[in-house]
Amino acid sequence: MKRILLSLLCFTATSSLALAGNPDPDRPKLVVGLVVDQMRWDYLYKFYDRYGNDGFRRLMRDGFNCEQTFINYIPSYTAPGHTCVYTGSVPAIHGIAGNEWFDNHTGKYWYCTEDTAVLPVGGSRLAGRMSPRNLLTSTVTDELRLATNFGSRVFGIAMKDRGSILPAGHLGAAYWYDDSTGNFISSTYYSESLPGWLEQFNNRRLADSFLSKDWHPLYPAATYRQSLPDNNRYEGLFPGEVTPVFPHSINRKNGYGMLRRIPAGNTMTLDAARSCLRGEQLGKGKFTDFLCISLSSTDYIGHQYAPDAMEVEDTYLRLDRELASLLKFLDEHVGKGQYLF
Repeated sequence: MKRILLSLLCFTATSSLALAGNPDPDRPKLVVGLVVDQMRWDYLYKFYDRYGNDGFRRLMRDGFNCEQTFINYIPSYTAPGHTCVYTGSVPAIHGIAGNEWFDNHTGKYWYCTEDTAVLPVGGSRLAGRMSPRNLLTSTVTDELRLATNFGSRVFGIAMKDRGSILPAGHLGAAYWYDDSTGNFISSTYYSESLPGWLEQFNNRRLADSFLSKDWHPLYPAATYRQSLPDNNRYEGLFPGEVTPVFPHSINRKNGYGMLRRIPAGNTMTLDAARSCLRGEQLGKGKFTDFLCISLSSTDYIGHQYAPDAMEVEDTYLRLDRELASLLKFLDEHVGKGQYLF
């Protein structure tokens, strides 16, 4: 089960819209909404001493921290969690009651973004038959498109289909990861073909590169003092492992889905986001653009290893560096003070 807890980072720039130093917040060139799937609020402080100054600390220092957030529905899985953030509503109204639910009319379980009326674009048949049609309300991204007469552009990018489709709403474009091909794909709900920048990104075959490297800790193992000993009974195993300890052997033979379960899944997602920013020239037009990013690997890693694992600590230390790199890229691509994050 995929749970999501919203905190400063998990709720970045959607309703609180932490200001990235913009002197004129009325009309930023770009809004970046970032959801860190399953990130606990206390991770901001638990690993604070190990974070650098330009990632999580920058967001805490320059942004707004919602410390009294209350989730008034149960359960908060990935799909309803993302949808509530981007609609400002609850499952009873927006219709996304879970990652899947039982449909009394058809007598079967229905996946949250399942759509048999569309076809895959760039990927496998099962992974690509997705759309936002089960979403009953508009999102903040839909309202932005409507308010600018479709001048604003909206894109969603995530490993999980539901993490990209639901934030992008009915009127944006969404791209997600296909376990069968190792590529980011879409469906005919959005377009008949992938944009050129995404084709070029997929042709780089980054998944093959990431899955050819073992997962070693970023720092010496003895420095992970906020975690339990590496070998403990609460942690799951990768295929072929006897004990759940570093380093983890990542075998490409286990399929492209393995990328979801390691920090490199976040790396590839953010690489795709940068390619989108460049390829679509987001933040360069007359109207405010919106890029929705969801980092899914934190959720898979959290489920496999539990909150106090070295692997979880390592994942967030790596993510801190990734965020610093992304913010630096945005400063250069859009302009410091010209975007909301």
